[in-house]
Amino acid sequence: MHISIDKEANAQVSALLFRARAAQQIANDYDQSRVDELVAAAGWAMIETVRNRELAELAVADTGIGNVEDKVRKNYRKTFGLLRDLQGAKSVGVIAEDTALGITEIARPVGVVCAITPSTNPAATPANKIINALKGRNAVIVAPSPKGWATSARLLQFIHAEFDRIGAPRDLVQLLPAPISKAATYALMAACDLVVATGSQANVRAAYASGTPAFGVGAGNVAGIVDETADVALASERIIRSKTFDNATSCSSENSLVVVDAVRGATIAALQALGAVLLTQAEKEKLQAVMWPNGKLSSDVIGQSATTVAQRAGLTDIAARQPRILLVEESGVGPEHPFSGEKLCPVLTLYGASDFEQAMARVNEIYAFQGAGHSVGLHSALPERALRLGLELPVSRVIVDQAHCIATGGSFDNGLPFSLSMGCGTWGKNNFSDNMNYRHYLNITRISRPIAERMPSEDAIFGSYFSKFGRA
Repeated sequence: MHISIDKEANAQVSALLFRARAAQQIANDYDQSRVDELVAAAGWAMIETVRNRELAELAVADTGIGNVEDKVRKNYRKTFGLLRDLQGAKSVGVIAEDTALGITEIARPVGVVCAITPSTNPAATPANKIINALKGRNAVIVAPSPKGWATSARLLQFIHAEFDRIGAPRDLVQLLPAPISKAATYALMAACDLVVATGSQANVRAAYASGTPAFGVGAGNVAGIVDETADVALASERIIRSKTFDNATSCSSENSLVVVDAVRGATIAALQALGAVLLTQAEKEKLQAVMWPNGKLSSDVIGQSATTVAQRAGLTDIAARQPRILLVEESGVGPEHPFSGEKLCPVLTLYGASDFEQAMARVNEIYAFQGAGHSVGLHSALPERALRLGLELPVSRVIVDQAHCIATGGSFDNGLPFSLSMGCGTWGKNNFSDNMNYRHYLNITRISRPIAERMPSEDAIFGSYFSKFGRA
């Protein structure tokens, strides 16, 4: 991938980097207590009630994506949950010692972080990356999407005000100036010490091509399975809650639902009782024409409510019913079947399956087209089926009996780390499969001391091999 960087962009980025490196050298001398004050300051800048709502309102006004109340909840829960995860976590000096192995681990900063952030979460995602970067005594420069710039800029104003209160350098957290250009973003990627990229796959590929160590996330296109043992009413409530949250802007929102035939009718009825509307074939065709006018998902539907999507598709009777989600039935997968891909709005594709084996095969087929590595949802009374999915599907997370988009990035009722950047492993062309967390923003130095020799015999290593195959 060729990335062109002009002189003006280089000069702009160089000035930011100079200030960031000076500020990072100050933070490099902070102890754990001082670092945790930085983290608290950035967190409070985000979740204080008045500021949180202002950021949510600004995000929706500027991007036209999502809805205010859900963004208020997302800003709060994701940030507060991250602060919970970081509380007591060691990120300065000695962070671990293993006397048996003679190993001491020391946390070191990575330096200056370039944070690429999307228009879908112009406050929550930058805040998450900023807080994680600060936990490691790093400086961070945010490169937001053009639509999200004003929201990110306001967030930084709030953070700087909190830094002023505690006497920390503002230049620890900076923002590419508007207007955001690809040239400046690419120049920042190339000049910083670590890139963390969330958003379009074009930005992720650019991050990997920048020559700078980079973490990028894979494409979303999450599928969920409802098997014949599921509590259909509970499953439907969780699916609706996930698919409607922030108008399905999350990469973790279900895009397809594979339902075993034995509970198909009951599941559709339960979804309809909660406000879903199942489209006819003719209505589906009208919707497809609006959603993919040129073979590419239209920005006119991204992050819009189901009512708005129906209106824009000319489905006036459907829109008048104020649906919570739109359901479309599908039997195919791939480019000729666009509903099998990611939709970023409250449109959910329904597939049938004769049994769990066929349901799993269908999800595998969907991920071969789009979304490999991300996650899969399961609604089932059989715990062993989650293990099957984890062993056989190309996914980094299996979300069992939960509202998928809320659970995947960490929740107060599951054990996943709070994050808005989910690695998708090599399946999703990523170099990690975790929920991105503060340890990804650290260099770790290891001291090795001598211990008593622990060299095994050949029989201890090869005994079972020799007994089965012989020594010759």
